[in-house]
Amino acid sequence: MAKKKAAVKAEVTAEGTEAPKKKKKATKRKTKKAAEADARVKLFWGVFSPTMKRVAVFHYHEKKLAAKKAKDLSDSKSPHFVAKIKEAVEETP
Repeated sequence: MAKKKAAVKAEVTAEGTEAPKKKKKATKRKTKKAAEADARVKLFWGVFSPTMKRVAVFHYHEKKLAAKKAKDLSDSKSPHFVAKIKEAVEETP
C-alpha cells in the first residue's frame, strides 16, 4: 500500500499541480408539509351483532343503556356486544 501511495504522489508532483477537486452540490432539504388538522370526531357507543352489523347507536354518556340493549339482544339471540364508534363532525363555518 505504501508503494501505491508513493507512486500516486510521484505522478502528482510530475504533473506539477493536482487536478482541482469538484465540490458536491448542496442537496435541497425537503420541507415537510404542515400536518393537516385532524378532523374532529365524536364518540358514540354502538351495539353490534356477531356479524359486525350495527344494531343501535347511543351517545357516549349513555353507555349503561347501550350495555343493557346488548344484554337484552344477547338473551334472545346470539351474543351482541358494545364498542366505541368514532364519527366525523361536520364543521360549519
